[in-house]
Amino acid sequence: MTTSRYSPLLPRLAAGTVLTLSMCGSASALELYKTADTTVSLNLSGMAGVSHSQKGYAQSETAEAKGRDWQDGFVKYGLGLTHTLSPMGASLYANVAWVSSATWGQGDAAGFTTGDERRTHIEDLVVGWKSGDLFPALGHDGIDISYGRQYIQVGDGFLISGDSLSFGRGVIDGELNRGGAYYLAPRQSFEKTAVLRLGGDQGWRGDLMWLKSGNPGQAKPEMAVGSVEHVTDDDTFGATYIKVLDTDGDFAFLYPDRKDTKVYSLYGHGNAGVENLFLSAQYAYQNKGNDDSENAWYLEAGWKFSELTWSPYVSYRFSRFSEGYDPLFYGNGRALGTWFQGEVAANYAGPFSTNTRVHQVTLSLTPTENLSLGVMAYLFDTLDTDQGRNLDANEIDLYGTWTINDHWWVMPILGRYNPDVSADNGGSQLGDSGTNYYSQLLVGFNF
Repeated sequence: MTTSRYSPLLPRLAAGTVLTLSMCGSASALELYKTADTTVSLNLSGMAGVSHSQKGYAQSETAEAKGRDWQDGFVKYGLGLTHTLSPMGASLYANVAWVSSATWGQGDAAGFTTGDERRTHIEDLVVGWKSGDLFPALGHDGIDISYGRQYIQVGDGFLISGDSLSFGRGVIDGELNRGGAYYLAPRQSFEKTAVLRLGGDQGWRGDLMWLKSGNPGQAKPEMAVGSVEHVTDDDTFGATYIKVLDTDGDFAFLYPDRKDTKVYSLYGHGNAGVENLFLSAQYAYQNKGNDDSENAWYLEAGWKFSELTWSPYVSYRFSRFSEGYDPLFYGNGRALGTWFQGEVAANYAGPFSTNTRVHQVTLSLTPTENLSLGVMAYLFDTLDTDQGRNLDANEIDLYGTWTINDHWWVMPILGRYNPDVSADNGGSQLGDSGTNYYSQLLVGFNF
């Protein structure tokens, strides 16, 4: 269940759209039972991917220099219930869903998975209440209270975009295993949440949240989150506060400075009243548990040439993540390449949104209503190589998205990743620093 009210104003990349729908379960559902007050729906979605990397990356004890071929897949299935309580439209809602996931073949290019992962586990289990029109000053459904296992996104995913990290058996003898499908990241719900949302889709609104991760790869942190923002048809401006209240003692060694970390963030996005323009920016100041101060920020601008054939959309973004910045739960909250910057870099080679500067140029085209094409180019610049890693590199990714019908889509991806140095000289690419050509084919469905 997607609880974020982030509504980007840029011309969305179709790739990011379909990925978000499949991962978050927000596609149209099949109605099983319906009366004037009650609806019960079946939610079914899934994705499968076939991947090849010519190179391996030194991120785990199972990583190897040779190329790898692997396959990932998952199916998410469950029920949703809504029940209207009063003529003013107040309602109860509930969702329950499971995810079955697997990785086959040799495992991914970083060795996070081995190809032996299989898991079925509950994913969503949430109940909630919406106010309908009981409080007109707050807007329709201006009060939304929920509790349980659910997906949470803050803004465009710069800080929090679900609990999606999905290691397999290749890390710490399998102690961090969540069932594989590392790239697809099918498990995105926080294990426990309590959420209060105030305000409608316009004007002032805010959120108060308590989130508990069950992800050992994230050290299972417990967080308090508060946000306030002002929303208009053209622009959104807001602020977010996060405090990490605790981490799990058995896994705290993964993030020894995460407990007691505080994050203060300001952000804005919109078109400033210009139809084809998109502007976005965010700054996050981080006071870590060891009292070190870190920060991350970005500036982005894009333009849609709506009068030209295929409606080209071009954007440039500069992002910077300080040397010890903790990226928390970032993700592709807006579109493909939002905060997983680079198909090879963000998933296997690094950098992983810390100790780096990133330049990103994006071009997308829409030849037909159900077909989109795009290219994303990146330049990665390590801030502090004295930490022992030099992840300077460049990458170009090509993708296409074919929406076959209302339920099925296909996405091929081709990547060219070129690091400055190999793992022998402080980089992450095993064997040499030669060019890696990466290929992937994704197929997804929503019912």
